[in-house]
Amino acid sequence: MVHGYGRIPIVSWLRGQADESLVHAQEAGELITQLEGHPSLGIGSLLESHTHDIGAILEESLKHEDQGLAAYADLLALVEGRSVMLEEYARRMISDETRHVGEVKKMLRAPGD
Repeated sequence: MVHGYGRIPIVSWLRGQADESLVHAQEAGELITQLEGHPSLGIGSLLESHTHDIGAILEESLKHEDQGLAAYADLLALVEGRSVMLEEYARRMISDETRHVGEVKKMLRAPGD
């Protein structure tokens, strides 16, 4: 749904984010099964404003990243001191999500800001 001069780099970036999300989901599933759990095959709610300009899409992406960051922070608080493996996983995901939030915020800034 991205149109205009910035389409190619934005679509490429969004596809990279989607690919990384799949890798994260697979890794989470592997950790869950390693701990003898059963990962959900459900898909969470989707953030969709039905506004398809690049700014709105990036705002949706930022909300998604913020939700992920909060979930990983909750996980870290839950496992801290109980599982080094899960602590390290949560810390790595927090680092990744923090970097993503920064990238989106940079894209949302107007030139010269």
